[in-house]
Amino acid sequence: MTRMLIPRFDIALRPSRSLFDAWLDPYRYTVECEDWMPASDIAETEKAYVVTMDLPGIDMKKTDISFTEGVLTVKGEKAKESMEGECCHCAERYSGSFQRSFRVPGKVDRDKIDATYKDGILKLMLPKAEESMPKKITVH
Repeated sequence: MTRMLIPRFDIALRPSRSLFDAWLDPYRYTVECEDWMPASDIAETEKAYVVTMDLPGIDMKKTDISFTEGVLTVKGEKAKESMEGECCHCAERYSGSFQRSFRVPGKVDRDKIDATYKDGILKLMLPKAEESMPKKITVH
């Protein structure tokens, strides 16, 4: 059985006359991306849920992070960088607004949620509430 990989975003390629022409002139291909969704990892430890997002070039002062009714939401925007009079031949870096929401399976201690941003990586630590932590039961 063959497994098919499905890309995260729809990318429309507009080919030139032939593959050979494109190889000689790579600027004949343009890529259009309708939606941008930052890559994210979600992990769980014994004491916390950890969400890590790739957000290079994002101004954290303009980013909204909220936790409501068991859902973590991160909203922001990445501005397109360009100079006046610039004519872009190829644009592969994403820009524009984004929103990611994650449902957290257990109860979280909302007052202890911590967020750090370093080298373009946003890391959110959502400590589990006492009632969500595993309880060891001793047999007598």
